[in-house]
Amino acid sequence: MSTPTPVTVTVTRTFNAPAERVFDAWLDPECARQFLFTTPSQVVVSANIDARVGGAFLFVVRRDGRDVDHIGRYLEIDRPRRLVFTLRVIGVWTDDNRVTIEVRSLDRGCELTITHDGVLSEHADRIRFGWTEFLDRLGATAASPIHDRSAMTQEER
Repeated sequence: MSTPTPVTVTVTRTFNAPAERVFDAWLDPECARQFLFTTPSQVVVSANIDARVGGAFLFVVRRDGRDVDHIGRYLEIDRPRRLVFTLRVIGVWTDDNRVTIEVRSLDRGCELTITHDGVLSEHADRIRFGWTEFLDRLGATAASPIHDRSAMTQEER
């Protein structure tokens, strides 16, 4: 029996929203629960975030009638450019994975890249699909396009 090989999964998405808004969505419990770990078949029942380097997070996700804990610790927080944290799904992964979120401001909006290290190769496609789905939800919630330019700050214009 061969040992599964850890790989890196990367997903990039462009948002029509300021980098600060997209970055902050990851650290606000009410906003994060709307997109992070949420899918049509699972729902976040609670989200606790201690948004500081060394702080931890816990998302309890109801999947197939049972609760699954998604836990991690923040390693780097450089608003609005970079967020690095560990991630473990209790009962699914035995080791912490490392996730890096990089946000780059564009002339209009921003680009976000997720780099998820330590993924077992047999799970890479599922993890890539999950991050893609979460980013689609992020775009529909916290980072939806700005329609009313009069409500924008000078910095957002």
